[in-house]
Amino acid sequence: MRTRRRARAGQYAALLAYLVFLAFPFLWLVSTAFKPATELGSLHPAWIPRDPTLANFRQAFDEQPLLRAALNSLTAALSAAVVAVVIATPMAYVMARRRGALARAASGWVVVSQAFPFVLLIIPLFLVLKNLRLIDSVSGLVMVYVVWALPFALWMLTGYVRAVPAELEEAAAVDGAGRLRTLVSVTAPLLAPGIVATALFAFITAWNEFFFALVLLKTPERQTLPVVLTHFIGAEGVADLGPLAAAAFLATLPSLVVFAIIQRRITGGMLAGAVKS
Repeated sequence: MRTRRRARAGQYAALLAYLVFLAFPFLWLVSTAFKPATELGSLHPAWIPRDPTLANFRQAFDEQPLLRAALNSLTAALSAAVVAVVIATPMAYVMARRRGALARAASGWVVVSQAFPFVLLIIPLFLVLKNLRLIDSVSGLVMVYVVWALPFALWMLTGYVRAVPAELEEAAAVDGAGRLRTLVSVTAPLLAPGIVATALFAFITAWNEFFFALVLLKTPERQTLPVVLTHFIGAEGVADLGPLAAAAFLATLPSLVVFAIIQRRITGGMLAGAVKS
């Protein structure tokens, strides 16, 4: 009994240490965002600002067009999430229910595509978008985000589709429903947690993405929030730490808010009781 308690205590201690490790950068970011300039240059920085101020936030908005950049990021992230889910859902259904060579090839593509780094993809994507005249446009950036999010979205949704009991689809087929009707009316409602989780992944990935946006967007009015954050770093590499921390803190809020709103739907089980045993 004592050994079991010690093992459990050790597990909780390890989990607590891991959570502290994950939370440290964000907590330090929040602390820095509210510190005045005198405390930012202190040789003995404190966790809690001694004299909290909103001056960093005002300066950040005065120096850079954060609202316009946030709107660009929101447009690109939402569009990419919706398009990726709409495309991935029927594809995942086919991959999960069909066992042919095409389904195996698609599964192999999903795995192999994750091995390619950004640097290898940016040149062919740039050339394709140039031919389509979509360079320096949010629409072209959305296309890139959709292509990049599709493999992982397919992988996630395929697992959710396989978890849906096949008996439900067989019952719908007996009632005269076709494949499309079965997918829309029977399978899709049960896939809601998976669809929400996949959309969240695509949204957060697009919201935080920096490399593609830096290369493809040149007009300042079309740049996304991660790119605009780099403008707080001077030509000599010296960062305007206070406004940068304030702007970075604001940039992390949408992801946190979205996850907090829908996290119950991600973890909630919607298949319980769907099939009578």
